[in-house]
Amino acid sequence: MLGEVPERNEVAADGAVRVEAPARLHFGFLDLHGGLGRRFGSIGLAIDAPSLALSARRAARPSVEGPEADRVRGYVRAAAAHLGRGEDVAVTVERVIPAHAGFGSGTQLALAVAAAMARLSGEPFAPDAFAATLDRGNRSGVGLRAFTEGGLIVDGGRGADGGPPPVIARLPYPEAWRIVLILDPGMAGVHGTREVEAFRDLPRFPEAQAAEICRIALMQVLPAVALAEPQGFGAGITRIQTLIGDHFAPHQGGRYASAAVAEALASIAAQGVPGYGQSSWGPTGFALMASEAEARALVAGLDRGGPLRFVIARGRNSGASVTGPA
Repeated sequence: MLGEVPERNEVAADGAVRVEAPARLHFGFLDLHGGLGRRFGSIGLAIDAPSLALSARRAARPSVEGPEADRVRGYVRAAAAHLGRGEDVAVTVERVIPAHAGFGSGTQLALAVAAAMARLSGEPFAPDAFAATLDRGNRSGVGLRAFTEGGLIVDGGRGADGGPPPVIARLPYPEAWRIVLILDPGMAGVHGTREVEAFRDLPRFPEAQAAEICRIALMQVLPAVALAEPQGFGAGITRIQTLIGDHFAPHQGGRYASAAVAEALASIAAQGVPGYGQSSWGPTGFALMASEAEARALVAGLDRGGPLRFVIARGRNSGASVTGPA
């Protein structure tokens, strides 16, 4: 079945199910105008770092250990209700993706918990089936498909039926390319109630700009990935970022949420890097590089020991790993 997490044969020594899942970058929305009947539409990328890892096993007394424990308990309750089983699991969270930083951490954590519990119940796991229960995929389908398949993902937006946005394109990300992540640990991006208010209060997105973004995505970004042309890909993503960032600027204090990240991105632009921007509401920024050597050289020039952290990531062309007893 399309969208199901593939079965694995490895069995954990302690009878636990272990899930490791990638973060994702959200490069922008395709159509915030919505005049054709579908709204949002997203383009994004699964990346190999940061990532999350957790394990779950059957237990007489439910428990959660590790970071994001309260959040995980909520996802255990939701997944248990969806599966029609008890909450008789012990979950150990080994590492998490930074929350409210533009990496889709909530979606990946929710899906990881649900995938582990489905495996313990002997049930197949398809993220779309759990989306409503877990309150995921409300605007973007990128996180759901990043969990199952990875790669560069484009979804077709949310329609009147309220179902998860359909994925309309998925391409492998060129293996040689790198992404320099620019993290500002001192702040969080817009989320929760503030995010809902932003989508409610912002003016309607201009139809002409939505049309331009869709043209860039179809006729520049996707062909550039298919042909491994970093210049065209980077320039297309930067233009999308400019249009989307300026629209959301009233709710995040400018085109970019973090002043420190904005300064780093200005330096990146001045160096002639074609592709850069902010993932989702930020504050994480990114620069799209054609090689490991170029990424390392960029970081060496940017990292001056200030508040920002820099990570060199790869695109990840596979989804979450779910191992343990079937």
